[in-house]
Amino acid sequence: MDAKKTLKISGMSCAACAARVEKGLNNLDGVEKAVVNFAAEKATLQFDGSKIKVSDMIKAVENLGYHAERAEEVSSDREKEGREKELKGLRLELIISAVLSAPLILAMVFTLVQIDVVFLHNPYFQLAIATPVQFIIGSRFYKNAYHALKAKGANMDVLIAMGTSAAYFFSLYNVFFQPMEPGMMMKDLYFEAAAVIITLILLGKYLEAVAKGKTSEAIKKLAGLQAKTARVIRESKEMDIPVEEVEPGDIVVVRPGEKIPVDGRITAGSSSIDESMLTGESIPVEKKAGDMVAGATINKFGTFKFEATKVGKDTVLAQIIKMVEDAQGSKAPIQKIADQVSSVFVPVVVGVALLTFLVRYFGIDQGMNITPALVSAVSVLVIACPCALGLATPTAIMVGTGKGAENGILIKGGEHLETAYKLTTVVLDKTGTITKGMPEVTDIVPLSTIDTKGILRLAAGAEKKSEHPLGVAIYEKGKREFKEISDPAEFAAIPGRGVYAVINDSPIYLGTRKLMAEKGIDISQSEETVARFEDDGKTAMFMAVDNSVAAVLAVADTVKEHSIEAISELQRMGIDVYMITGDNRRTAQAIAKEVGISHVLAEVLPENKAEEVEKLKRQGKVVGMVGDGINDAPALVVADIGMAIGTGTDVAMEAADITLMRGDLWAIPTAIHLSRKTMSKIKQNLFWAFIYNIIGIPFAAFGLLSPVLAGGAMAFSSVSVVTNSLSLKRFKA
Repeated sequence: MDAKKTLKISGMSCAACAARVEKGLNNLDGVEKAVVNFAAEKATLQFDGSKIKVSDMIKAVENLGYHAERAEEVSSDREKEGREKELKGLRLELIISAVLSAPLILAMVFTLVQIDVVFLHNPYFQLAIATPVQFIIGSRFYKNAYHALKAKGANMDVLIAMGTSAAYFFSLYNVFFQPMEPGMMMKDLYFEAAAVIITLILLGKYLEAVAKGKTSEAIKKLAGLQAKTARVIRESKEMDIPVEEVEPGDIVVVRPGEKIPVDGRITAGSSSIDESMLTGESIPVEKKAGDMVAGATINKFGTFKFEATKVGKDTVLAQIIKMVEDAQGSKAPIQKIADQVSSVFVPVVVGVALLTFLVRYFGIDQGMNITPALVSAVSVLVIACPCALGLATPTAIMVGTGKGAENGILIKGGEHLETAYKLTTVVLDKTGTITKGMPEVTDIVPLSTIDTKGILRLAAGAEKKSEHPLGVAIYEKGKREFKEISDPAEFAAIPGRGVYAVINDSPIYLGTRKLMAEKGIDISQSEETVARFEDDGKTAMFMAVDNSVAAVLAVADTVKEHSIEAISELQRMGIDVYMITGDNRRTAQAIAKEVGISHVLAEVLPENKAEEVEKLKRQGKVVGMVGDGINDAPALVVADIGMAIGTGTDVAMEAADITLMRGDLWAIPTAIHLSRKTMSKIKQNLFWAFIYNIIGIPFAAFGLLSPVLAGGAMAFSSVSVVTNSLSLKRFKA
């Protein structure tokens, strides 16, 4: 029995910790896949519920020296409280450490300029203020290093504990065993190195914690959008209740300016709804009885009532938050590089530090002076940090997926964000994706003495009782044009042909060529007009009044706003655009020509769409499929990236890797731009994380870097990586 669970992990100090927790969980019998995200502090698990319990996995994490709990048990308020508590503790430790380290830094400066300040250079004074920094403030490093070593692993804390301990105990030895003549300064004391390294690393940890908190701001913003109360009608009375108490079937009242508390269907009234929090689209959407509304969207003008259909974790907002959380906890394939390096990083660094010490002491200094060898080894231990490697990918993924959600682009995982930037081909379904999916009247050509408005009024009346999509389109057009449409005196639907109606005592036929032929009505004068409409991909209908042709009406599934610009932008980005449709080639070519697409896959049956996508993939193309219907779902799954238009079906959205909450195509180039920008940030982060260690470790090994400078560089490396990721927040759709 396959199950999924997310655990909140605390106590991890670097990427090596995350790698060890991940390895420990993956080694458990029954765990199929465990992914640990260091930046998000979460473990995402797929496991066989018949073989292993969640409590067993939590126990395994705690045996490794970390704390774990079910993510759903950690409320956003509690998580915020925990983060604030952590920041407060780090801030206090940092201030105390900085105050105690200041005199040691002054002593070091005065030593360099050969000025003796008696109390600052007193070895016992230095020992007294360095000791609490080393063992009280620095206790976190010893504790974490102990747990790491106990679990037969090594992490950043091991390096810090080893490096600062070497500097501290070497200085301690010199205080008690190195003779000092009266009036002379003791030179071989490195208390300031140990204390300042701890202070700088705490500063880095503090800045990193602040920055990491900002990477998940998108989820906090989304969670904060939820209404707190709802006005429901119970026992014929309006009452305000907490939103958590709303039940499916409740009738909810919403007034102008209020947030809609849950998802539902309008039963009475109409309004304009601001859905920008879902779609990123700022223009309000008109809603009337029968239309669906989503929780957390804002009612702009009218008062209306709606029936609650989805509440709690089933609402659109809750689903979006879950999707973003899952994406932020996932890994992009590019992170494997950093994971592989992190898993061997600390042991290799310890080996390099030991080799540095041996070469320097026995080779260069020939056993005469231990100090330079020790200083170089400490610098190597301190400058090396797997944190930057561990943060490089997840922080960019977290900001990128969060930024996507703000723009109505929901990306299911880091791997999809990485694949999207490689796309070379995008296949667009026609109906409901490029076009609106709803037929509209595009042309009315009168062929008698009745003018255009008169034709529309008669046609709308004739189709008033029709259920055919084309007839509904004509009636809707008439409704928008005239306040009232009269009922026909007689009405009959003629299947496959059209309709018959009597209006103002005149018989009216509205439909196909066959209908006109069957009724003996001459349409020869309209053939040229009809041919022109059909060449443009429109459906032409003949209208006869009193047994004489009176007009030709053209109905078409019209192109969505922004489709042409979005397709042009995709082509400008170097992406081949294909259109796929079940329509005949003539109609398909007409739509393709209108939007600027040269690759057309026409007359494709729904069950063959996936096969067409496979063909493109076999040609070596990286294919993105965009659709909105149930029949698009197989093709969305087969494509390298499946994108579902959010106004479409739940099945398509479930099958897709990326959901575009806006109905227009402009979200497609936006999603690809966001993917490219995020991948660019990840590559920059990995480059700087690797180059920092590649350059820094040799500098430290050759004695060109003091332990204090090494500590500062190490502390700020991870901060710079997180800050670079946060610059993604400036991304504009």
